Amino acid sequence: MQLFSVEGNYQNIDAGAMFGNVPRALWKKWVKPDEASLIRLSCRGLLIKDLGGKNVLFETGTGAFFEPKLRVRFGIEGDRNRIIDSLEEHGLSENDIDAVVLSHLHFDHAGGLLSDWQEGLEMSLRFPHATYIVGELAWERACNPHPRDRASFIPELQPLLEDSGRLELVAGDTAVALGDSVRFWYSDGHTPGLMIAIVGGDGGVAFCSDLMPGRVWVHLPVTMGFDRYPEKLIDEKEQFLRELIDRNIRLFFTHDPEVSLATPVQDERGLYGTANEQACITGLELG
Repeated sequence: MQLFSVEGNYQNIDAGAMFGNVPRALWKKWVKPDEASLIRLSCRGLLIKDLGGKNVLFETGTGAFFEPKLRVRFGIEGDRNRIIDSLEEHGLSENDIDAVVLSHLHFDHAGGLLSDWQEGLEMSLRFPHATYIVGELAWERACNPHPRDRASFIPELQPLLEDSGRLELVAGDTAVALGDSVRFWYSDGHTPGLMIAIVGGDGGVAFCSDLMPGRVWVHLPVTMGFDRYPEKLIDEKEQFLRELIDRNIRLFFTHDPEVSLATPVQDERGLYGTANEQACITGLELG
């Protein structure tokens, strides 16, 4: 199988919200916000060609489903789904995708499933031949959101997925549509049932989603203001990182604007970080 990073639409988001209770004086050493205290984040996907003979896309970014005033409100760049353009750069169209894996259904991870906004037209699903793979708990949360994160979901999306006849809900560590090449690991600290995909077993790649949206968040105390249970998330990160280091599994980041792939490391003080950072991956070979 071959792995490719596919760039989606960028999102400009409040820096303070992305760093939770980390003091501004500290996070300003890591990123440089603009005059409105916004930072620019990637909403990146991972494409795998020939995963058991299938083309599989892990997440779809924000897409461009928002009407113009909401694109401005949520800081989304562009009026066209950039993931589609990125797929074409790798020789594929949305019709060639056999499965789309969603760690959860927040709009910045699943919005790219929907058609680009056009005045007077209803939303429709993209990837017409794909199986849509979602964790059961993440699905339940999207269908019954809490007031705290209701705005992160797209009310129209769940009925479209259900009506497609191509939705697979996953409760265990594998999906029927993907077989044993992809194993799932679950986290509840960011949102219930966040489904982390590990591709290729030992020596493979983990799609980190919002467990660790970028390099900075690999450091255990750094969490987001959007996280449901920050202390739980820290415990989950530590458990996950220990396992990945033991198994020589690399990290794939969806929101880091500069790095898509890195190796997790732990220093002599016990602090976690990254090494061997790559801006993008193009044709990375796995078993």
